[in-house]
Amino acid sequence: MNSLPLLQSCISKRADEARLRRFPDYFRGLEGQRLKELPVSEQTTISFANLSVPQEGVVVVFAEDGPKLTPAAKDLDKTSKGLLSRAAEISGFKGKKETSVDLLAPSELKFSRLVMVGMDKTGDYGAEDWLNLGGTVRGLLTGKEAPTAHIVLDAVGRDIAPADIARFALGAALRGYKFKKYKSKARKKNGGPAENNDRTLKKIVIHCADQRAANRMFASARAVANGVMLARDLVNEPANVLGPPEFAARAKELTKLGVQVEVLAPKTLQRLGMNALLAVGQGSERPSHVAVMQWKGAGPRGGDPIVFVGKGVTFDTGGISLKPAAGMEDMKGDMAGAACVVGLMHEFAERKAKVNAVGIIGLVENMPGGGAQRPGDVVTAMSGQTIEVLNTDAEGRMVLADCLWYAQDRFKPRALINLATLTGAVMVALGKEHAGLFSNSNELADRLLTAGNETGEKLWRLPLGPKYDKMIDSKVADMKNTGGKWGGSISAAQFLQRFVREGTLWAHLDIAGTGLASPDSEINRSWGSGFGVRLLDQLVRDHYERS
Repeated sequence: MNSLPLLQSCISKRADEARLRRFPDYFRGLEGQRLKELPVSEQTTISFANLSVPQEGVVVVFAEDGPKLTPAAKDLDKTSKGLLSRAAEISGFKGKKETSVDLLAPSELKFSRLVMVGMDKTGDYGAEDWLNLGGTVRGLLTGKEAPTAHIVLDAVGRDIAPADIARFALGAALRGYKFKKYKSKARKKNGGPAENNDRTLKKIVIHCADQRAANRMFASARAVANGVMLARDLVNEPANVLGPPEFAARAKELTKLGVQVEVLAPKTLQRLGMNALLAVGQGSERPSHVAVMQWKGAGPRGGDPIVFVGKGVTFDTGGISLKPAAGMEDMKGDMAGAACVVGLMHEFAERKAKVNAVGIIGLVENMPGGGAQRPGDVVTAMSGQTIEVLNTDAEGRMVLADCLWYAQDRFKPRALINLATLTGAVMVALGKEHAGLFSNSNELADRLLTAGNETGEKLWRLPLGPKYDKMIDSKVADMKNTGGKWGGSISAAQFLQRFVREGTLWAHLDIAGTGLASPDSEINRSWGSGFGVRLLDQLVRDHYERS
């Protein structure tokens, strides 16, 4: 008698019982689960006031190329008997971008600090320039000299449009983000007494020509900032705190804003046939979930929704095909695509976007273990197609495969866009300055490229084609989950395309180089960038939102 099947069954039953004892809430549904509140990113309040120079505190004024002092800076220069002009001359300040003159307790003035910031030529500014200028200014403000900073935002010979003032404020808000949940409030420095390290700026007042219009414009931009910062919070969380069930519960919190959220637990996923997704997480003690978020801002007459799908691998060891130890800690951010989708849905709801949109995130943890999938396994995806697993570290595409099919089956999307930190190969091709774009639609691709240029979240389109598709043909199944060494980001996209039905407009964004550990910029100093929220919001505003 072959006792091996019975032994395997007993081992499996005992493993399930152990998981139940260790993680009881995971198996009782998420409705009643109490989740420790995720951090609300530290924010500085931003408000607007009439174009006037304050009398005290920290004050920021501007100069254009030359330097040509703006009207407010000229007034202060006159009041201070040429202090700003002399400081610019001595320091060699010419009003160029990302340069400044900093004066503490300036004579003839009651300010604790006066900063003059270079703008270069504002007549040449685009949307991204105003955004970056706001980030540059916010980066100069620490809160050390005063809890409030006054920014007198004017230009030489022209009024600044309220939309540009709102972009400036958005840049300031994004640059001010800090993830400090795990920082103690006081720490010892150089062996001395504990020193309070909290010098947060509490308030920024932007003095401008039309404060009411700027405030109206910024109401929408503030929602974008909150969506980006939520995405950053999620990416920055460690994986021991934010596993698949906790991430699903965090998505569930969007119900407070009017988003309809369903969490699909493992039994439901099994019934749906999401075996590709489940195979990725079967080596982990933390069960896999899918969260489905619906925002119906355009109502019944708004038509079919635009659907966003995010890869949510909350930690990726590579599974049995284990990754090298060096840098593996970064794999807590392998859910940046899912984080973007949650941030985007939050942003739609907060600003009451007139669009019907759906966000779907596949949440798994890829771990080695006795129950983990093996190289050589064959699984059947929800679509009915079979996948030969050659490398368990090519897992994100398997998660997305089932989520993409589910999205089309249920929602019949007018457009389908997925985001994923999918391949290291995309960084070999594009570095960390652009995300990879793949699409079966020239129109959708062009729209995404334009939105990327507008927001500064830039994309570069890469090819798809039949010869690349042959790279993932398998001898024992319909396809294999990796195409080998060459063109890795392309063969991964070809894999996803096999789960996109004919007639569905689809785009895949490979954000491996931009969604986490991205280069510092004027609007971000966080490890998690929140990449994609502003990009996709711009796409929706331009093409899918009802006026």
